[in-house]
Amino acid sequence: MKYNNIKKRATYMCCMALVCIGFTLNAQQDSQFTQYMYNTQTINPAYAGTRDAASLFSLYRTQWVGLEGAPRTLNFTASIPMNDFTGLGISVISDEIGPSTEQTLAVDFSYVIPIQDDLKFAFGVKGGINLLNVDFTKLLIYDPTELIFQNNIDNRLTPIIGVGGYLYTNKWYFGISVPNMLKTEHYDDSTISTATERLNLYAIGGYVFSLNNNLKFKPAILAKALDGAPLSVDVSANFLLNEKFTAGVAYRFDAAFSALAGFQVSEGLMIGYAYDLDTTGLGNYNSGSHEIFLRFDIFGDSYKRLTTPRFF
Repeated sequence: MKYNNIKKRATYMCCMALVCIGFTLNAQQDSQFTQYMYNTQTINPAYAGTRDAASLFSLYRTQWVGLEGAPRTLNFTASIPMNDFTGLGISVISDEIGPSTEQTLAVDFSYVIPIQDDLKFAFGVKGGINLLNVDFTKLLIYDPTELIFQNNIDNRLTPIIGVGGYLYTNKWYFGISVPNMLKTEHYDDSTISTATERLNLYAIGGYVFSLNNNLKFKPAILAKALDGAPLSVDVSANFLLNEKFTAGVAYRFDAAFSALAGFQVSEGLMIGYAYDLDTTGLGNYNSGSHEIFLRFDIFGDSYKRLTTPRFF
């Protein structure tokens, strides 16, 4: 038992050191989500308003449960179609990892161009602000006299400008986006402490196969590229039964296996859950990651009732 505690503490110190290095020397990654297929607006502003209903979405993720200082993320999006061609939305993210807390608030605008039949292309822009705090006193530091740890990063406010494109029908979709095109350095003049945020490029796609009248197969993929970091790829396979119950699995390459489940409680309300099992060495020191979401679509006289339901 004592040996396990020592290992866990050592792992915590290593993780926090990596977090610190990530902030001071290299780049900061955006939040990651297992149920990305339902949370597209967060990474792609072109998705806002494309569901043809006022849509509210909330997700909470707790990662690497049991590991002190592990990431926790709360995400909320809301969007509404303004008319047949434009959509408007907001995106809110609150992220905590180790000594850092980060809040993001953005407004999303999309313009939809009909191409043929039910094929449409949406172009979107995102604008907002990011607030970053880093408290180095929360770290287990080998040498507290290091200059880099002398001053915290407090309430550093930076702008966000993002763009995205989203091509879709009622059966498939493909999107590419950059949620923030600005490379930002949070710098403290009195120290050498910096935190750098770099461009994250996303590509997302999925298809809905009708296997029979009651069963649909929904594969999806998400790829994320960041300068100076390995390519991150998520693949998932969900089955939808009677347009009510969803179950499936996912794999994040060289990182985690996941199980997913969802239930369409009513025409407008859906709830979903995912569990990640870490496949890296870090998996020996945590009990996995949990993610739960709620999505609520509001239909009314001012919105078009979908003749063919959207499953993404």
